[in-house]
Amino acid sequence: MFSFPGNNNQSDKQEESCGIFGIYAPQSDTARLTYFGLFALQHRGQESAGICVSNGGHMSCYARMGLVNQVFNEQILGILRGHIASGHVRYSTTGSSVIANAQPFLIEDKQETRFNGKLRRKYVGLALSHNGNLVNTRELKSKCDDLGLPLNSTSDSEMMARLIHYEYARTCNIESALLTWLPQFKGAFAMVLQTPDKLIAIRDDIGIRPLVCGYLGDKDDPDGWVLASETCALDIIGAHFAFAISPGTAVLIDESGPRTLRWKPNHKDEKLCAFEYIYFARPDSLFRGKCLHLIRQRMGELMAIENPVDADIVVPVPDSGTPHAIGFARQSGIPYTEGLIKNRYVGRTFISPQSRLRALGVRMKLNPLESVLRGKRVVLVDDSIVRGTTSKKIIQLLRDAGAKEVHFRVASPPVLNPCYYGIDTAVQEDLIASHYRNTKNDYSELAKQLGADSLAYLSIEGMLEAFGHTTDELCLACLNGKYPIPISEQTRLNLGKFILEK
Repeated sequence: MFSFPGNNNQSDKQEESCGIFGIYAPQSDTARLTYFGLFALQHRGQESAGICVSNGGHMSCYARMGLVNQVFNEQILGILRGHIASGHVRYSTTGSSVIANAQPFLIEDKQETRFNGKLRRKYVGLALSHNGNLVNTRELKSKCDDLGLPLNSTSDSEMMARLIHYEYARTCNIESALLTWLPQFKGAFAMVLQTPDKLIAIRDDIGIRPLVCGYLGDKDDPDGWVLASETCALDIIGAHFAFAISPGTAVLIDESGPRTLRWKPNHKDEKLCAFEYIYFARPDSLFRGKCLHLIRQRMGELMAIENPVDADIVVPVPDSGTPHAIGFARQSGIPYTEGLIKNRYVGRTFISPQSRLRALGVRMKLNPLESVLRGKRVVLVDDSIVRGTTSKKIIQLLRDAGAKEVHFRVASPPVLNPCYYGIDTAVQEDLIASHYRNTKNDYSELAKQLGADSLAYLSIEGMLEAFGHTTDELCLACLNGKYPIPISEQTRLNLGKFILEK
């Protein structure tokens, strides 16, 4: 029988790897705008934050552990001056949560040469911010070793930065460097690169991780260009959506504006991660022109059609389950109400609370409304279940508050397989649904394990209908086991541990 993992601090959700942002705007305070852009992307990573700026000649970077508003203040933002900036918020998947892995990674090389007896100095700087995971890190580690490139972190992102910078410093041609190394990176990567005079957006050849471009000011005469993981980061600084970065392309932005470099001429169709729609991205972001909040409501409606239940109230697990619960209630006719109040001031902290407080677990974040729940048959709606640890505690909270019945409805298909492309589910044993799956899609035994009267998931077909996409247009590996980028057995066995032997 499957038993719950022992780490009570481990999240019960899929965890994203990071959010990235970049801006080229000669007349703007780019560091401050990047700060606000990262603030909008904070949900994608809460372990570290960093900003790098360029002034056309040199680059400066500041990255530390913590949330965006913990890392930066007025003094630091005032020092970071330049017309180009890029930023990063991180959640660690490969590589540990330490300062050495904080991004952007800034690689600098100051070369001196003599010409006609005169000393010439050349500065070659490159900053890289990465969202995703590579699956050929051992191969790239060997290439770094062969070239004598030092690695100071346990992150695949530093390997990419070192290798691109090596070719860039050798040729003084960033396009040549990109064409040399990007085809050798296997896996999921959306990246923002920065040189002293350019801002660059890059997406892998099937586009698993999102990346969009926007503009400041007038469409016909922009004041600047902006890159971001999600459109919500454009909104917060008053930028307008221009286009999504296509898979297998790099967009280079300089004083002449953006131009496209197709580094993978025969790239495949885009396969955006399905969990961007389900959970990762903010509900106010747009994906392929569609509002995620409305898509998630539709998922709830379809779940009510597929898995009806006789109950008194529909209660969401806040906040990610809220739009799905609204849709479920609207379709089923069962009244929607808040039954769990979330303390939104409890987030990640780098100061461990006392053990007595730690033991309170989920109660530190959620408090049940006993007057609403007592004697009621409750439909509890959440966006997903990964490990099941938190779900079991929430169901028990409802029971303790007097709920007569608890019927758990999950607005996504069961997570059955680990992700190797930048989500923290690399251990098969942690995925609770994989221990209870059967050909009839009956999860009654899992419902008992969680303490629910019934449990049902949205089908893959229902999810795709809500998205308005086909199977071929998304990465569904964690749901159906079909990996769009081949995974070696070595990667299957080792991902989730430190990639580099230090």
